[in-house]
Amino acid sequence: MPMNEEPKWYILHTYSGYEAMVKDSLEKLIENNNLGDYIVDLKIPMEQVIEEKNGKRKVVERKLLPCYVFIKMIYTNQIWYYVTSTRGVTGFCGPQGRPIPMKEEEIRKMRLEEFVSNETFEIGDTVSIEDGPLKGFLGTIKDLNATAQKAKISTMMFGRATDVEVEYIQIQKVDAPLPEPSADEE
Repeated sequence: MPMNEEPKWYILHTYSGYEAMVKDSLEKLIENNNLGDYIVDLKIPMEQVIEEKNGKRKVVERKLLPCYVFIKMIYTNQIWYYVTSTRGVTGFCGPQGRPIPMKEEEIRKMRLEEFVSNETFEIGDTVSIEDGPLKGFLGTIKDLNATAQKAKISTMMFGRATDVEVEYIQIQKVDAPLPEPSADEE
């Protein structure tokens, strides 16, 4: 293995419905050809969705991005050949089928890796939500869970204080305290 290279995340395009088969085939390829030093991780991002069928609700997992498999690897021409020769793979996402590594911001958004925030938070800190559906909201930390890297934040939504739970990597400290809500807002 080239010691000077770090594995990077790339995006593989597959035929529709072939994502799991491609992942399984690549895992066998890694095992059979001893490529564990070159191909480090494979992921198919999933989301949990509540579906209602025949009046019953149940939680099902659905592919976040159908037709795509994410692969963390050290790029070489030989590895490119192995991966693109796998049944169900149409190619890498990039110019002329040559892969382009994903940016750290993209890896964070797709939650391909667990990121640990090195910022320390305290109850009562004013924070800005930097990522997710509440991006741009300001709030005050009410509770912290260091092991799960999550914080409960009180933020103003529709004129009311609302508690939301976010991950540490989604928030950033703000120096100025939040203005107190006026009597007519409560």
